[in-house]
Formats: sequence, structure tokens, C-alpha cells
Amino acid sequence: MGYKNEDEIKRALAIDSWRHLSKDKMIRFAAMMPDMSTEVALKIVEQFPVFKDFAKDVVGAMENAYASTLTANTQSQEHFHRACQEIRDILKGELNKDDLSWEEKKFIIEQIQETGRMEFQKDSENKQFLSVNLKRVLAGAGAALALGVAFVGGKVMAEGKDSPDDSLEA
Repeated sequence: MGYKNEDEIKRALAIDSWRHLSKDKMIRFAAMMPDMSTEVALKIVEQFPVFKDFAKDVVGAMENAYASTLTANTQSQEHFHRACQEIRDILKGELNKDDLSWEEKKFIIEQIQETGRMEFQKDSENKQFLSVNLKRVLAGAGAALALGVAFVGGKVMAEGKDSPDDSLEA
């Protein structure tokens, strides 16, 4: 869906004016920018009183979300590895019993091996999870930076049109 003008974008964000653009809605606005023409996007961005702060806030919000995700992920990983170690400790205790048959010992060893495979699988999944999330944060930060560059570029071009000879003073 392409947004043709400011009013359509305001309706999509459920705001009356750009002054009511909260941080959450700014992030949503940034996500909507690919569906806007450059002209409409720049026209809106020029209305933000402090666009640099917006870009910093967007990046900060993404960093905070990423940090929270990492913390929750780390706790989950630690809990899983601790549980696997506890299972192995119990199995080792059982393996030390003298009255076990060969089949029972084989079964316990296989269960110890299975916990190792489970941890390896969990570790692989975790690395993939971290990679995907890091790419998302970097893409979001890149988008915020691109917005800042587009804004600054638009301002420089506009100022250059207003006074083309001012910068050529001797």
C-alpha cells in the first residue's frame, strides 16, 4: 500500500497532527516510510522539530528492546543448560550403582548422550536467534540513520535553493 499524502499517513497512525506523534508512533512512521514517496516523507520529516532526537530515540528504543531480548534469552539458556547438567548428574549417580544390568547401563549412557545432543541443538538455535535479532537491530538502526541523512540532505538542498551564492563568498 502506498501513502499518497500526509492525511493518509496521519489516519494510519491515528493522530490529528504531527505534534501528537509519540515515540511508538514515530517508530511505526519510520516503518511506513518505504510505502511513501520521498517527497511526502521529507515534507513530514521537516515538520518534526527535533529530528535528530527522533533518530536517536528510535535507535535507543531498538537497542533497549534488543538488550531485553538478550537478557531473557540468556536466562532461558542458562536455565536449560543447568537443567541438562542436573539430569546428567542424576544419570551419573544411577550409573554408579553396582547392581545395574548391561542394558540399564547402556540406556543411562544413551540418556547422558541425548542431553549433550539437546544442548548442542539448543546452542545452535540460540546462535541463529542472536544472528537474526542482531540483523533486525542493525537494519532498524540503518533505517533511522537513512532517515536522518534524508532529512539533513533535504534541508541542505532546500537551504541551497534559497541562497545559492551565500556559500561562495570570498
